[in-house]
Amino acid sequence: MKRFLILTIISALLFIGCKKDAVDGSSTMAFQESINDMTSSLPTIKQIKFNEALYILKTFGVEADGDIAELKALAKLLEGKKVPEIFALADEVAKKNGVNWASNAPPSLGEMNIFQNISPSEKDPNDIVASSLQITTKQASVDSLVGAQAMMVVPRLLDASGNEIEFENAALETILEVFSQGEKILTAKNLMQNNNFKGFYLKYASLPKDKIIDDIIDLKVIVKTSKKTLQMTKMGVSVNPNALMDSVNPDELAVNTPEETAPGTDSPKVIGDPKNTVISFLSSLNGQNLKAAYNQADNPNWGSYESFANPTSGFGAVKSVNVNSINTKSNSNNTASVNATYTVTDKSGNATDLDVSYGLKATETGWKITSYRINSSQKK
Repeated sequence: MKRFLILTIISALLFIGCKKDAVDGSSTMAFQESINDMTSSLPTIKQIKFNEALYILKTFGVEADGDIAELKALAKLLEGKKVPEIFALADEVAKKNGVNWASNAPPSLGEMNIFQNISPSEKDPNDIVASSLQITTKQASVDSLVGAQAMMVVPRLLDASGNEIEFENAALETILEVFSQGEKILTAKNLMQNNNFKGFYLKYASLPKDKIIDDIIDLKVIVKTSKKTLQMTKMGVSVNPNALMDSVNPDELAVNTPEETAPGTDSPKVIGDPKNTVISFLSSLNGQNLKAAYNQADNPNWGSYESFANPTSGFGAVKSVNVNSINTKSNSNNTASVNATYTVTDKSGNATDLDVSYGLKATETGWKITSYRINSSQKK
């Protein structure tokens, strides 16, 4: 009897000792077993947060079509990682995607399980009874010089009467798709936890100008509840063309990679659109911050700051600048050309329409204006 008892204890200890404390991504079954082992070693509240972290990573941390493909991609992503590393990665992914979630916060996503093999809880917070979806848009981050830099896209769930539904502690996967003339140009994801969901902050700089026809986009929003998927498309939404991303030739991007800077060269390669320097320059002029404008340039023709800021012969005469368009014309070998059209009003109230070509060069602190040529001007 004693011998049998000792063998039983040894077997139990061996079983406990075989429990995994890191992800085994060799197969879907091994992945699930390792996750189960890691979860069971945690206190109850930590178990809930761990499951939330896995859900965040499965939803936002991997790119794959379908649950099985997502699980395989997630297993590969988490291979060899332990609980603290998974929490840290989930925090990073949530922050990157603008999801209101943190590993050190109280449980907030209801009952999560990425393997979908548990019985439903008495009340599923994701079981939202909604009849339709509403989308509202609003211009955001409006700059006095170039206009709106982004758009807020806010979905709301409605009941059969068209009223907003009240709910909380949900984790509804919400997807934004952006189209132009039927071509999908961007996809973003977020979690709707209640009907005060802040929505998507759609930066115009993330939309390629050459793919957007007539400065118009179509927005499609999809919200997944536990029993129903709702979707709505809003057609013909205008965007600010001045803030869109200029297309860059792939060869030019290769040229602008820091690792490819030739040894001994003084001009560093710069990543980023040089038109942003021109935008900053004109914005500073518009705000009559002449020192900031001067610091955007390294143009020998403008001479000293005193000459640049002269109220009679220099930029000190500028009262305001109203930009019509700014476009990067070329960008290669540490030099760039940017064209801008805008209206300048001087301190006497005279307005002039200008078409200006800016030359720029790469420096250690970013792009600098080195030349300035007025192509045409017309007094109003």
